[in-house]
Amino acid sequence: MEALSKIRVPAKLDHLHALIDIVSNCAKEQGLSGKRINEIEIATEEALVNIFRYAYQGREGDVEISCMAEHGRTFIVRIVDAGTPFNPLSVSEPDTTLDIGERQIGGVGVFLIRKLMDNVMYGREGDNNILELVVNIEA
Repeated sequence: MEALSKIRVPAKLDHLHALIDIVSNCAKEQGLSGKRINEIEIATEEALVNIFRYAYQGREGDVEISCMAEHGRTFIVRIVDAGTPFNPLSVSEPDTTLDIGERQIGGVGVFLIRKLMDNVMYGREGDNNILELVVNIEA
């Protein structure tokens, strides 16, 4: 797997746009379409905002983001934090058949990530949450 870019910054909302720009530029370099790049940006933003808001629960911490390509077939955004263990894949999908006022709060961002990406993987290594957003590169 080819590493395209890697950056580690404090897990603060102030860094959101810079991180999204890095991911977007890496995706462009891989020849992904504008539509796919927008989807990657949305999914990455949802994941990062959740980390900024909830991972460290009032304490300082970092987030690391890496862009990788695998044999020109997949583009991967890898997001690592050392916050509270949280597997976003364990969150049940919201019931979209209910009226907005009847729906349970939360889970829409994770739902969106799952729908926009070709694959989403979560793992825990030591004290780190590792989330991978995977996009198939169009031939």
